[in-house]
Amino acid sequence: MEIFIQVVLPVFFVFIIGFTVQKWKKIDIKPVSTVAIYIMTPCLVFRTFYSSNLDIQSFYMVIFSIILLMSLIIINKVYAKIMNYNQSMESGMILSTAFMNAGNYGAPIILFAYGEQAFAYAVMFLVLQSIIMNCFGVYYAAKGKAGFGVAVKEVFKMPATYAVVVGLFLKLTSISLPDNLLVTVDIIAEAAIPTVMIILGMQLARIPWGGFEWGKVIYSTVIRLLLSPAIAYGITLLLPMDPLMAKVLIVSAAMPSAATIVMYAVQFDAHPKLVSSVTLVSTIISVITLTLLLIILG
Repeated sequence: MEIFIQVVLPVFFVFIIGFTVQKWKKIDIKPVSTVAIYIMTPCLVFRTFYSSNLDIQSFYMVIFSIILLMSLIIINKVYAKIMNYNQSMESGMILSTAFMNAGNYGAPIILFAYGEQAFAYAVMFLVLQSIIMNCFGVYYAAKGKAGFGVAVKEVFKMPATYAVVVGLFLKLTSISLPDNLLVTVDIIAEAAIPTVMIILGMQLARIPWGGFEWGKVIYSTVIRLLLSPAIAYGITLLLPMDPLMAKVLIVSAAMPSAATIVMYAVQFDAHPKLVSSVTLVSTIISVITLTLLLIILG
């Protein structure tokens, strides 16, 4: 109960604030989201890569992400084959289960649970997940309507991509920025997480209730909240990871479906109703599953 009160509940309260304000005022999310995507998140990402020590653990994180993604894709393909689903439904289920909300949900949970060092790992993972979503997410959402070129363009539309490049370049060349410039970056970076948390609450408020395909929603929620962290745990046993990073990755793998992926499902008509309903249901149920997982991991 202490973990729920101190870690999960404060994060969920922020989502509720965003949810309530959106229901009340019907705010246009796009301008707020644009500020978060193009200003706040790049500053947070740049600060993380500029100040963090990149070592073999970063390579393990990449390997972890690839194995986890491939495992979830294969599971969905096998299940779709068994259930005799068409390719469109298979893609919809992959979208709703293979991509987790590592950014505006996972990062704050990890910060509250494990502290600043763990948060640095979480930010690296959210950047990695953003790249994966903009490649594989676009591919499965588009499936026949777009191709690899669209995915690549989406990656290069991400301001965070350039923040990673600049941060790594300055890190590797040992070029130091002036302290007053770093203070500016810090101020903006500190605003990133609470802003994207409120945005998630607002996004959830726009998802319509009712008419859910409950069989598919339950399956996808179980995969996302239970099987995904179980696979993640197995992967961390195979790789010689730092114990703290292993916890970060397991918790990140247990996050609900990514709200960002709903936009791709809508844009390419890849069963957006299913994807959005899984995002909503998995986010609500994650209050319980994440609390239990944090208790288990310690």
